[in-house]
Amino acid sequence: MPQATKARIEELIGKIEDAYFDYDKHTLRPDAIEALKADSTELRDIIVQYPDYKLMIEGHADERGSEAYNLALGDARAKSAKDYLANVGIPAAQLSIVSYGKDKPSCEQHNEDCWQKNRRIHIVATR
Repeated sequence: MPQATKARIEELIGKIEDAYFDYDKHTLRPDAIEALKADSTELRDIIVQYPDYKLMIEGHADERGSEAYNLALGDARAKSAKDYLANVGIPAAQLSIVSYGKDKPSCEQHNEDCWQKNRRIHIVATR
């Protein structure tokens, strides 16, 4: 893969915002779809040319609920995002998922604003 192409893929992944979820839900909200849609078309057009390039979709939950429940919820959130990205044409074979449940919060306060920031998916390149 040319260095310029690799840099462009990384730039696009960096621009794709985290998609956020409602409490106890794993379906993509309209704002989550917009976050994923923004750069996914160009990303798809590039990434299909490089089948060895892989993306990881990380699922996250807020601190409420048991460890097992939040791991399952993070997994369901990551699967929802993977399904969306596959539907826009990013090969499913280039997408993997992982759930961190409540173990990697982006915010550590104990209030709704913070919990909302933790109910998310995040996309990273794994190559």
